[in-house]
Amino acid sequence: MSIVDFLSVYTYRSVLVGTSLIGAIAGALGCFAYVRHQSLASDVISHSALPGVLLAFLFSTLGPGTFVHSPLLLVIGAAVTGTAAHLVANIVASRTPLTIDAAMATTLSLFFGTGMLLLQFISKSSLPGKGGIGAFLFGNASTLTKADITSSAIVGGCAILATLALWKEFSLRAFDPEFCTVLGLNGKVIDAAMFAMLAIATVAGVKAVGLVLMVAFVVTPPAVARQWTRELSSMTLCSALVGAGASSLGAYASVALGELPSGPVTVLVLVGALVVSLLCAPRRGILARMVASSTTRRTFRSSPGQGRKP
Repeated sequence: MSIVDFLSVYTYRSVLVGTSLIGAIAGALGCFAYVRHQSLASDVISHSALPGVLLAFLFSTLGPGTFVHSPLLLVIGAAVTGTAAHLVANIVASRTPLTIDAAMATTLSLFFGTGMLLLQFISKSSLPGKGGIGAFLFGNASTLTKADITSSAIVGGCAILATLALWKEFSLRAFDPEFCTVLGLNGKVIDAAMFAMLAIATVAGVKAVGLVLMVAFVVTPPAVARQWTRELSSMTLCSALVGAGASSLGAYASVALGELPSGPVTVLVLVGALVVSLLCAPRRGILARMVASSTTRRTFRSSPGQGRKP
């Protein structure tokens, strides 16, 4: 299928726009988790978002009629439980002998297990609109509607604006937490805000990508961008472009190669971009370091006086 044919179909255009938007948001907001070496927090958030999605669905179905099937409400519910899970994991790690990774694993299991029970309950119920709720687990970009894309754009845009407003505080907390404390800034509040933005980045694309694969959209673009950049601002911009570009390519390839699911294809594109970056980046790439090391050895061996006794 040619690009012109691809863009001529409304469903495919929706997939392209939706996944590109999700990739850009997740890539940009995932940078702070990457530089703080807490990339797996996005995995906790994504899996813990499931009960939030389902509780929001139950509220929208059983609550006031104006909220029925609101994509924005589902995203908000996912963000609330995802953020709560990360906060619980940090509280457990700080007040018990468990390390942060063990606390994260325990919290993920608790929230995800609760979500699976709720999913089983909804699947066996007679609630209206339950047919598409399973898409949040594994994702289905072809089911994206204009309302889904709009809600992701609104929530993600607000998160990016909040990140820009708190850029100085987030940067200080990530690179120099002691100096952040000296300035009188509340580290716990900054952390809560930072990981709330990460939660929004993670849950913005759960319907298109799924809770299982969304972690790759948050972690891989920053990892690619870090190989090519040296400053956080340029890294964030590069990561957003990588996320959007890989998502666009993955959306097109998933259709051109025979109606494959766009989420897994995009993940493979992201991994391919990471492998190329690890090999070919000009300063941090494996090939560049091999060349620099070889040049240093040749220079050392050929330097005057080498091998002479003092």
